[in-house]
Amino acid sequence: MVMPVPAAVLTESAVPGSMGDVRRSNLALVLGRIAQASADTHLTRAQVASATGLTKASVSSLVLELLEAGLVREIGLNPQGERGRPGVGLQLNPDRAVMGMEINVDYIAAGVIDLSGTLLVQEIQERDNRDSDSGPVMDALALLAATVASAAGKRGVRILGGGLAVPGLVDAATSKVLLAPNLGWTGVDLDLTRLLPGTALGVALFNEANAAALAELQHRQANGGSGFLFVSGEVGVGGGLVIGAELFTGPEGHAGEVGHVVVDPDGSLCSCGGTGCLETVAGQDAIFTAAGISGSRTRSENMSALVDSLTAGEPGALLAVDRAGKYLGMALASTARVTDIGSVVLGGHFAVLDPWLRAPLVASLEKYAPGRIAAEQVSLTAVGQAGALLGAAGSVVRSLVEAPYLVQP
Repeated sequence: MVMPVPAAVLTESAVPGSMGDVRRSNLALVLGRIAQASADTHLTRAQVASATGLTKASVSSLVLELLEAGLVREIGLNPQGERGRPGVGLQLNPDRAVMGMEINVDYIAAGVIDLSGTLLVQEIQERDNRDSDSGPVMDALALLAATVASAAGKRGVRILGGGLAVPGLVDAATSKVLLAPNLGWTGVDLDLTRLLPGTALGVALFNEANAAALAELQHRQANGGSGFLFVSGEVGVGGGLVIGAELFTGPEGHAGEVGHVVVDPDGSLCSCGGTGCLETVAGQDAIFTAAGISGSRTRSENMSALVDSLTAGEPGALLAVDRAGKYLGMALASTARVTDIGSVVLGGHFAVLDPWLRAPLVASLEKYAPGRIAAEQVSLTAVGQAGALLGAAGSVVRSLVEAPYLVQP
């Protein structure tokens, strides 16, 4: 995982404010340089000083503080220390981690990643959360988080905080879910402190598709370019818009809601209150129903049944997925016209159904937005179903790198 590094070196004489502010900024600068190094490179104090422009004495003092906080550790000798003398290498402490969590319509999930972005432990629990009060859902997630935290603890890993992704519009500053229609939540305040009590960083709230898009961006290590639109296929259809190397959420945080692009004005009523939105024809439930797959089976069982039907060439299943691909392409064509994106990443069930979905999707793109998104620019997620929790956790790690003083020894 590539961590952001402050653009300018801060010195005690160059920056106004208290000495404590300068030290905090330099602490973040040093940790950022250590985090930015590749997995097989362990910078010495001298190399960090050279890279940051700070004095060796300052770096030694800052590294000591990071060591005491448990954020970095010393590892072996680096033979490329100053003037050829070997120095002690530094790396992010693999025994410190954050937890990513997700609430979706038909499952909850939790996973622990270390400060380098490696997924250490993950649990997914299928659960019907439709129209459920937030209390029981949060109860279940708190139990799952405790189980995952215990598993990480047995490996000697200490969790510093976490991120929670939900499929809806959120206000991260107030920990409020503004609207999650497929959960039936409107204006719901979440008590995030109960999920990881006693952790230094607490828990931050994220939109599920935006979090998954961030995980995709981190995996690509993007540094510019035309960006991409991440499309998450679940019961609903979410979207995360990346422009250059930045997630774009818009002034109110609602950008990228491709699932509610109208593709059939005379279509079905959507959970958002609109009519003919993309998710009414390309969401999981819509595809299952159109394919004749229903009943009391779990989400994974329904998806397995759909794939079996598609593999067997059953006309109903093929028609349902063909229709979903057609309308998905139509929505992406409209989005491409407005946002000027030239690349799409498919996640969730869109990635699973790609062998049958791709042809009608590409045909739709070529028909409605010729030349905007080439077939080879429609790719599948590289991070899989864990994308949302990885992105939420990764964002918390980046915040930690920018403010390491929040973790006390």
